[in-house]
Amino acid sequence: MNGPDGTTRKRITVKDVARAAGVSPGTVSNAISGKRKVDSETRARIDAAIRDLGYVPNLAARGMRTGRANTIAIFSSMPTAVAAGPSKLGFLMEIAAAAAITALERNVALVLVPPIEDPETALATIPFDGAILLEPEQDDPYTAILQARGVPVVAIGPVPGTPAPAVRLDHAETAGALVDHLVEAGARSFPLVVGLSQRQSNRVFREVYAARMAEAGLPCRIVEVPEADAMAGAEAALLREIDDNGPIDGVLAPIDAMATGAMAALRARGLRIPQDVRVATRYDGIRARSETPPLTAMDLRLDDVARLATEALLDLLDGSEAEQIIDAPAPRLVPRGSTGSA
Repeated sequence: MNGPDGTTRKRITVKDVARAAGVSPGTVSNAISGKRKVDSETRARIDAAIRDLGYVPNLAARGMRTGRANTIAIFSSMPTAVAAGPSKLGFLMEIAAAAAITALERNVALVLVPPIEDPETALATIPFDGAILLEPEQDDPYTAILQARGVPVVAIGPVPGTPAPAVRLDHAETAGALVDHLVEAGARSFPLVVGLSQRQSNRVFREVYAARMAEAGLPCRIVEVPEADAMAGAEAALLREIDDNGPIDGVLAPIDAMATGAMAALRARGLRIPQDVRVATRYDGIRARSETPPLTAMDLRLDDVARLATEALLDLLDGSEAEQIIDAPAPRLVPRGSTGSA
């Protein structure tokens, strides 16, 4: 290792850091890896010693010793048109960004695996220690691949009955809050534009919407759209719904890409938002915030959700007992101009 003057310097080791901080090498290793908690005062001394000595952890060597890749992956079977889309800033990306920060705090890298053709072959040579599976479908293709590979998994938005640990999103509370808000805003005949897949969020939205509309004595108008068709599919489907079943005064489109398509359909018919039609979506992402007017949505607390899932997975990899179900923080309604709330 060369110093600034070109001379050879001895590589700084964990033992050197431990000696300077006045702790054991094991305590330094725990502080660096995050495997075990180190009190804040001790951690501060270790951090100071690392800075003063210029110590750089050799993660590759640690991986060889432990047999771990020091990498986790995040997967989603949601089509790119839903999970990201042209902006590349969608639901999947927000979860991945927050998960990457939490992983790096434990000296672990995160690999984002977008929806791809033939995932089993594509992933055969990529090393990773564990996986986060985002809103899996019933019989999700990634579930079988990860199980066959023997990879520990934590799901976000699990399928009921799945044995893997999971962070549970309260889809029923989210759906109920949005339906109630549209009714309170004056909507009386509004379709649910929802993904066709058997993803749990889609299933719960169908059930809650149908129940709430029946309780209120309002017509139930469910418009199902293949997720891969996303924006264009929702636009075409909503235009057909209006033509076939009459006028609407609201739209609930849980998938934000489909909400964008619904807005395009309403504009094509010359309908004003929110004066003629009120619109709401589930995910408070860039699509919701950049629409004109901005869309009423739900703050799903995705930073917290990603942190909980990542910490649960890393704890599992470190041999800690993992909770089977971790409840996500309660979602929060964000009223905006699309429902006359701003």
